Amino acid sequence: MRFAFAGIDFLGDVFETFLNKGWEPLKLFSRPCDGIYDFNDMTVARARSLKVPVQFSRLVPADFAQLKALRCDALIVAGYPWLIRGWETHLPYAVNFHPSPLPEGRGPYPLFQAILDGVPEWGVTAHALRPSFDTGPIVAQDLFRLDPDENHDRLLAKCQMSAKRLAYRLAGDLPQLWKEAQPQGPGSYWPRMSQIQRTLDWNRSVDEILRTMRAFGSIETFAQINSRFIYVWEGSGWREAHGHKPGTLVHRHRQHLVIAARDGFIQLTGWSSYAPQGPRHRD
Repeated sequence: MRFAFAGIDFLGDVFETFLNKGWEPLKLFSRPCDGIYDFNDMTVARARSLKVPVQFSRLVPADFAQLKALRCDALIVAGYPWLIRGWETHLPYAVNFHPSPLPEGRGPYPLFQAILDGVPEWGVTAHALRPSFDTGPIVAQDLFRLDPDENHDRLLAKCQMSAKRLAYRLAGDLPQLWKEAQPQGPGSYWPRMSQIQRTLDWNRSVDEILRTMRAFGSIETFAQINSRFIYVWEGSGWREAHGHKPGTLVHRHRQHLVIAARDGFIQLTGWSSYAPQGPRHRD
């Protein structure tokens, strides 16, 4: 089948899987990336090695007309932030890969909330594109278990491996899976994380603080220590009765900081200075 791909390296294995299954690429639609948390260099390099045109501006109706003229069978979307509309009269199929077990976890990036909520099971869903985000009929879904100590980077890897399995299934029999797609029904929408949700609250318990750190992992949390603001990506902690005010820096050894929490202490072992423009974020 002939296809166009819209996405970045976040789920770039989806693109590669369709290629490996013999699908013919016609065009890559990508987007600007910050080069800190979001990347597209590998996906773009792969497309260019195949002499596939690359577009960084938003997909518009004229692009679908062009794809139709190229006899494109499907648009495959994975890690593309812009709402896609108007494909129905031009393409037989348009499928989005979303990193949640839809209909739960609709929204821009639900992995953080999954860990904050301590959900026991997660997954990736391939669904038909509809005029609103993450609501189309489910074409295929892959579910997997989450560990009690799950962290963001591990969950991201699980989602990427899951998306690759889904891509393999779709590449093998998209027409039949499309025909059998099931409506989602009611679900939940998880909005983008706020700065407050990413900020460590020293008045909370050790377990709650560590869960927040795990939820963001290398994307980093935001913390205030003695009026100084820092990024945090790694740490541990223990419960212990003490008389310190939560948020107090009680011990330091080289770059390792020990901060008082409500019911114990948090040791920060991976952190960096906070940039003046404010905390970084994942789109």
